[in-house]
Parts: sequence; C-alpha cells; structure tokens
Amino acid sequence: MEIKTKEYRVWRDETTIHYEGTMRLSGTEAYAPILEMMNGLLATKPETIVLDLTELEFLNSSGINLLAKFTIEVRKQTEVGLSVKGSKRIPWQSKSLPNLKKLYSAVELSIY
Repeated sequence: MEIKTKEYRVWRDETTIHYEGTMRLSGTEAYAPILEMMNGLLATKPETIVLDLTELEFLNSSGINLLAKFTIEVRKQTEVGLSVKGSKRIPWQSKSLPNLKKLYSAVELSIY
C-alpha cells in the first residue's frame, strides 16, 4: 500500500510504515488516508510496528497530532510494540518525537 504525491510518499511493508518528503496536509481529515493505513497495520497485530520517519523532512502540527493519536491507539493494544525511527539531521524530529514517549513510555525511540 502506498500514498504518493509530489510532496511526500507514505508506504507500508509487512510491519513498517515509511514516510518521506514534506507533509503539510491541512487538518486531521487530510491525514485520514494515512491514519487508515496505520490502523490497518495495527489491526494485523504484528509484534512491533515501526514508523520510519528518517526521510520525512517536515511534518506540520496536524501530522504530529496524527503520530500522537496513533501512539495512543498502540498503547491500548498491549500485545503490539511501537518503534519510531528518526534522524538527527532533521531538527523537528529531535524536538517532537521524544513527546511520543511521554504518551506511551514503551515506545522504542531511535533518533540517529
């Protein structure tokens, strides 16, 4: 499954959702297809879901809200782990991604 525009690309393989580009979608409803993809993976109940954000240059507040909502959904499903990968070269990731651990302490956060 893949969602692709000129600005960004989001795609899923077995247990990982990959994000790349610049995501400036306007509001929660614009992010709905991406959340649907994320929840679709969660519904398969893999041991761990990986969100690979290492190529996502920009994510607006609505997108960060999407990650927060998804983290809370994973927290409700104790049999599914969540791993989030970020990049130190992208400033917003070092600032925003640690907040996911505040929502769910079991999130495995790797920013490298």
